[in-house]
Amino acid sequence: MPSIDKTLPKNAKRVFRGVIFDVWQWKQKMFDGSLATFEKIKRPDTVNIVGVVGKRIIILRQKQPDWKKSKNTLAGGRVDGRESPIQAAKREFLEETGYASKEWILWKEIKPYNKIVWTIYYFVARDCVKIQEPCPDAGEKMETRLIKFKEFLKLSEDPDFYEGELKNSLLRVRFDGKYRKEFKKMLFGR
Repeated sequence: MPSIDKTLPKNAKRVFRGVIFDVWQWKQKMFDGSLATFEKIKRPDTVNIVGVVGKRIIILRQKQPDWKKSKNTLAGGRVDGRESPIQAAKREFLEETGYASKEWILWKEIKPYNKIVWTIYYFVARDCVKIQEPCPDAGEKMETRLIKFKEFLKLSEDPDFYEGELKNSLLRVRFDGKYRKEFKKMLFGR
C-alpha cells in the first residue's frame, strides 16, 4: 500500500486502522547503520471557527462524554471523507451553533505534532447570522455564547479553554499591538 502523506516515507505501511487514528510504521536506518522501526499516527484533519456576530465572538461551553467537566471551545470538528476544510468548517459551524456566514477567511493552519499526521485549520466567519437551531452530535452538549473581544483574548489564560494550540496566538494578539490591530481587522473588517 503506498504512503498516504508526504510526511511519511514511501516504505511506510499502515499497521493499525482505528476509528479515528491509523498507525503507520517503517524501517529507518540509524546513524550507526542499524535499522529501527519508526512510526507516526494519522488522523482526520480538523477545523475550528472563530465566528463573529457584530462586535462579539461565538464561543461554545461544551461537554463531551469523556470529559470530566465542561470546557470553553470554538465550534469545529473533523473533516469528513472527501470534504475540503472550508466545507467541513461551514458544516460544523452550522451544526454546532445554528449560525452561517457568507464571508470566510482561512486564518491559520497548524500541524501541532511531528509524530501525528494532522492539520488543524482555523477559519474566521464574519457577519454571522443565526439561521437554525443547533443540531449537535449525540455525544455533544453545547451552549452557544457571544463574548466580547477582550473576553476572547482572556481565553489564553483559561485552563478550561480546549483550543490549546490557539493560546499562543491569543497571547500574541493581547500583547503585540500591531498584530492585535491586524487580527481585529480580520475579525471585524475595520
